[in-house]
Amino acid sequence: MEWNMKKILSTLALAAAMTTVVSADMMRIEMGGGVWKETPSGYAKRTDSGGVLHLNGTYTSREKESSEAYAWLLIKHPIFIIPNIRLEYVSISDEGLTSGSVNGINIPGSAPTTMDIKEYDIIPYYNLLDNTFWTTIDLGLDAKVIESDVVVSPVTGFSGYTTTDTTVIPLVYVRGRIEIPSTGLGLEADVKAITDGTDTMYDVRAKIDYTFDFDVIQPGIEVGYRTQKVKIDDGSTQVDLDYSGVYAGLMLRF
Repeated sequence: MEWNMKKILSTLALAAAMTTVVSADMMRIEMGGGVWKETPSGYAKRTDSGGVLHLNGTYTSREKESSEAYAWLLIKHPIFIIPNIRLEYVSISDEGLTSGSVNGINIPGSAPTTMDIKEYDIIPYYNLLDNTFWTTIDLGLDAKVIESDVVVSPVTGFSGYTTTDTTVIPLVYVRGRIEIPSTGLGLEADVKAITDGTDTMYDVRAKIDYTFDFDVIQPGIEVGYRTQKVKIDDGSTQVDLDYSGVYAGLMLRF
């Protein structure tokens, strides 16, 4: 009986210690930010003769590289039924040429055009694996808020055109990460995507990072590659745009 009691107490003590360790690992805040060297490519075409704008035009990217800011924040907590949260921001700039007509007014030749895009990702997610054998797998849903400003510059015979739009696109979110033991190195990739077989949007990243092993706040660096793709073909709208390039930044883990 005494032996059984000692065994029970030892088991309870071990379970308590493991719970403490797991809980400490489960409560975590991470953040990061840096620069994405993205190069756009592709085109967007719109035919809207019966619409308010009477827009019939084609935008073609000049494929000019641009340095854009990005930031992210991850909050992980120990309450199982409530999803964790990840927030992201990135800006995208593109320059190109627009040809066609707006409100029945033809653009002579083509007009210089700029597109400024800001994306905000709100991602509730669950851990399927949480650093189990140094492996993490997350699954969630992403509400990608896209704010776009398009300016078609005036040219002779055309007074110019400006439009602003905000769109929310739901995406499936999957993230995988592997920690390399005793090195501070991590390999990570995530995918946000949606498709119906005809229209497709995805946002994919892959990176390697290094975290300095300090006690409370752990700084780190990350280097990776990111690509975004938007492809739409619904008859009146055809879009095939791609934004891709390397990125690098700093991280903090609490």
